[in-house]
Amino acid sequence: MSNIRNLTASLTLALTGAIALASLPAHAADKPAMEKCFGVALKGQNDCKAGAGTTCAGTAKKDYQGNAFKVVTAGTCTTLKSPTSPTGHGQLEAFAEKM
Repeated sequence: MSNIRNLTASLTLALTGAIALASLPAHAADKPAMEKCFGVALKGQNDCKAGAGTTCAGTAKKDYQGNAFKVVTAGTCTTLKSPTSPTGHGQLEAFAEKM
């Protein structure tokens, strides 16, 4: 009788774990892929890293700073406006700003 209880408990635990694991990918699929987009942040509104002498988020010294980024939905960066960028659009890497 004890063996049957142990087997039942083990099967219940295994099934519960399998159901929990099966539900994990559904949560990951809810979030779109993201990427860093340089040159699109406005002054003080970057997500992180704004070059030498700065610490992190909110430290961009000017609009469209080439070494400051915003995190955007993957695939949209190069469609966003950046007047300081060589192409006029956001870049996937830091860049030297055009004058």
